[in-house]
Amino acid sequence: MYWYLEVMRKFAEFQGRSRPMEYWMFFLVNLLIAIGLRLVEGLLGSPGVVGALYSLIVLVPGIAVSVRRLHDTGRSGWWLLIGFIPLLGAIVLLFFMAQEGQPGPNQYGADPKKATV
Repeated sequence: MYWYLEVMRKFAEFQGRSRPMEYWMFFLVNLLIAIGLRLVEGLLGSPGVVGALYSLIVLVPGIAVSVRRLHDTGRSGWWLLIGFIPLLGAIVLLFFMAQEGQPGPNQYGADPKKATV
Protein backbone atom coordinates (compact mmCIF):
# COMPACT_ATOMS: atom_id res chain seq x y z
CA MET A 1 0.00 0.00 0.00
CA TYR A 2 3.01 2.27 0.51
CA TRP A 3 3.66 2.42 -3.26
CA TYR A 4 0.08 3.44 -3.97
CA LEU A 5 0.22 6.25 -1.45
CA GLU A 6 3.63 7.36 -2.72
CA VAL A 7 2.31 7.61 -6.29
CA MET A 8 -0.73 9.55 -5.12
CA ARG A 9 1.53 11.89 -3.12
CA LYS A 10 3.54 12.59 -6.28
CA PHE A 11 0.35 12.76 -8.36
CA ALA A 12 1.55 15.39 -10.86
CA GLU A 13 5.32 14.84 -10.73
CA PHE A 14 6.49 13.98 -14.23
CA GLN A 15 10.21 14.41 -13.49
CA GLY A 16 12.45 11.68 -12.14
CA ARG A 17 12.23 7.92 -12.21
CA SER A 18 10.01 5.20 -10.75
CA ARG A 19 10.99 1.66 -9.87
CA PRO A 20 9.11 -1.21 -11.50
CA MET A 21 7.58 -2.18 -8.13
CA GLU A 22 6.09 1.30 -7.68
CA TYR A 23 4.50 1.21 -11.13
CA TRP A 24 3.17 -2.35 -10.97
CA MET A 25 1.79 -2.04 -7.43
CA PHE A 26 -0.04 1.15 -8.44
CA PHE A 27 -1.40 -0.71 -11.47
CA LEU A 28 -2.47 -3.72 -9.36
CA VAL A 29 -4.17 -1.67 -6.64
CA ASN A 30 -6.06 0.36 -9.26
CA LEU A 31 -7.13 -2.80 -11.04
CA LEU A 32 -8.45 -4.33 -7.80
CA ILE A 33 -10.27 -1.13 -6.82
CA ALA A 34 -11.83 -0.85 -10.30
CA ILE A 35 -13.00 -4.48 -10.20
CA GLY A 36 -14.40 -3.98 -6.71
CA LEU A 37 -16.25 -0.81 -7.70
CA ARG A 38 -17.61 -2.52 -10.80
CA LEU A 39 -18.88 -5.48 -8.75
CA VAL A 40 -20.53 -3.26 -6.14
CA GLU A 41 -22.10 -1.01 -8.75
CA GLY A 42 -23.30 -4.07 -10.68
CA LEU A 43 -24.92 -5.55 -7.58
CA LEU A 44 -26.58 -2.24 -6.75
CA GLY A 45 -27.66 -1.65 -10.34
CA SER A 46 -26.03 1.77 -10.45
CA PRO A 47 -24.88 3.31 -13.74
CA GLY A 48 -21.15 3.27 -12.91
CA VAL A 49 -20.71 6.88 -11.83
CA VAL A 50 -18.44 6.04 -8.88
CA GLY A 51 -16.15 3.93 -11.07
CA ALA A 52 -15.94 6.68 -13.69
CA LEU A 53 -15.20 9.25 -10.99
CA TYR A 54 -12.45 7.06 -9.55
CA SER A 55 -10.95 6.64 -13.02
CA LEU A 56 -10.82 10.41 -13.42
CA ILE A 57 -9.19 10.81 -10.00
CA VAL A 58 -6.34 8.39 -10.80
CA LEU A 59 -5.86 9.51 -14.42
CA VAL A 60 -3.13 12.12 -13.79
CA PRO A 61 -1.27 10.04 -11.16
CA GLY A 62 -1.37 7.07 -13.54
CA ILE A 63 0.10 9.09 -16.40
CA ALA A 64 2.74 10.57 -14.09
CA VAL A 65 3.93 7.21 -12.74
CA SER A 66 3.97 5.82 -16.30
CA VAL A 67 6.16 8.70 -17.49
CA ARG A 68 8.52 8.24 -14.53
CA ARG A 69 8.65 4.50 -15.28
CA LEU A 70 9.60 5.20 -18.90
CA HIS A 71 12.25 7.61 -17.62
CA ASP A 72 13.70 4.78 -15.53
CA THR A 73 14.18 2.75 -18.70
CA GLY A 74 15.88 5.71 -20.41
CA ARG A 75 12.90 6.67 -22.59
CA SER A 76 11.00 9.90 -22.93
CA GLY A 77 7.48 10.10 -21.52
CA TRP A 78 6.27 10.80 -25.06
CA TRP A 79 6.52 7.04 -25.64
CA LEU A 80 3.16 6.78 -23.83
CA LEU A 81 1.53 8.01 -27.03
CA ILE A 82 2.40 4.72 -28.73
CA GLY A 83 -0.45 3.29 -26.66
CA PHE A 84 -2.87 4.89 -29.14
CA ILE A 85 -1.83 2.33 -31.77
CA PRO A 86 -4.30 -0.53 -31.32
CA LEU A 87 -2.82 -3.73 -29.86
CA LEU A 88 0.76 -3.10 -31.00
CA GLY A 89 1.03 0.03 -28.83
CA ALA A 90 -0.16 -1.83 -25.73
CA ILE A 91 2.31 -4.66 -26.35
CA VAL A 92 5.22 -2.23 -26.78
CA LEU A 93 4.27 -0.33 -23.62
CA LEU A 94 3.94 -3.57 -21.66
CA PHE A 95 7.44 -4.53 -22.81
CA PHE A 96 8.85 -1.12 -21.82
CA MET A 97 7.18 -1.14 -18.40
CA ALA A 98 8.38 -4.67 -17.64
CA GLN A 99 12.03 -3.86 -18.37
CA GLU A 100 14.53 -3.23 -15.62
CA GLY A 101 15.54 0.37 -15.20
CA GLN A 102 18.91 1.67 -16.28
CA PRO A 103 21.48 1.16 -13.53
CA GLY A 104 22.97 4.33 -12.11
CA PRO A 105 21.86 7.84 -12.96
CA ASN A 106 20.54 8.68 -16.41
CA GLN A 107 19.35 11.90 -18.05
CA TYR A 108 16.11 11.77 -16.03
CA GLY A 109 17.63 11.47 -12.57
CA ALA A 110 19.28 9.23 -10.03
CA ASP A 111 18.72 5.49 -9.89
CA PRO A 112 15.63 4.96 -7.67
CA LYS A 113 17.02 1.61 -6.48
CA LYS A 114 20.02 3.41 -4.98
CA ALA A 115 17.91 6.12 -3.31
CA THR A 116 17.26 5.83 0.41
CA VAL A 117 13.65 5.62 1.49
